[in-house]
Amino acid sequence: MLPSTIETLAATILISLLSLVGVFALSMADVRLHKILAVMIAYSAGTILGAALFDLLPEAVETVEAALVFPMVALGFIVFMFLERILYWYHGHGHGHEFEARGKKAPPKEFAYLNILGDLIHNFIDGMIIAAGFINSFNVGLTTTIAVAFHELPQEIGDYGILVYAGMERRRALLFNFLASLSAVLGGFVGSSFFASVENLGGYMIAFSAGAFIFLAASELIPEMHNEDSRLRSMIQMFVLVLGMLTIYMVGLVFAE
Repeated sequence: MLPSTIETLAATILISLLSLVGVFALSMADVRLHKILAVMIAYSAGTILGAALFDLLPEAVETVEAALVFPMVALGFIVFMFLERILYWYHGHGHGHEFEARGKKAPPKEFAYLNILGDLIHNFIDGMIIAAGFINSFNVGLTTTIAVAFHELPQEIGDYGILVYAGMERRRALLFNFLASLSAVLGGFVGSSFFASVENLGGYMIAFSAGAFIFLAASELIPEMHNEDSRLRSMIQMFVLVLGMLTIYMVGLVFAE
């Protein structure tokens, strides 16, 4: 095994462990946690939009011919919209209200599963990016890993918040978030082994992931914010959404490649 591959696997494993940041919320009381989640869903929408607009799209434009980037973004949006419909047809049609009426916990909302799928793709791409850095040199790989870590930390907090907000049990949400993050290790291995042949494929996946994230933020998460009746809390949510976008933007400036 090449030294760059070993370095990549070690870095991506560390990145995957960031998904366990949600363990700090396991001991919180439900009332306190749900108050935090009402704000976190706005931060989640902001970080996902920021990742799509300030990270994934610029990277895709640099990697793939510009004329092909936006059709792939549109494809990502449409595919995830189609997946959302399938999940709704399977889990929806008022079943959640029926569960609540019987005193049972309603099943998680559809966007929880969409977020897991989007996170799988995104983390896989992150692993490929880290692999490309270490193939170049150890210093470039280390810098790239730090950049990805600072980018992933707020997003992993947001991803955990999305799953819990959608109705998933906390430990289950933590487990699913961690399993999704392990795709970074797979992406790192694939990138180290076959980077020359999958480089363009990686660019297409980046554009596809951007479209998926735009759909998730604009069609699933932001509408959830409309359920807030208080003007003050609504203003706080909008501020936090912008803060989430700025977080990703500032990370990109500080750790520009």
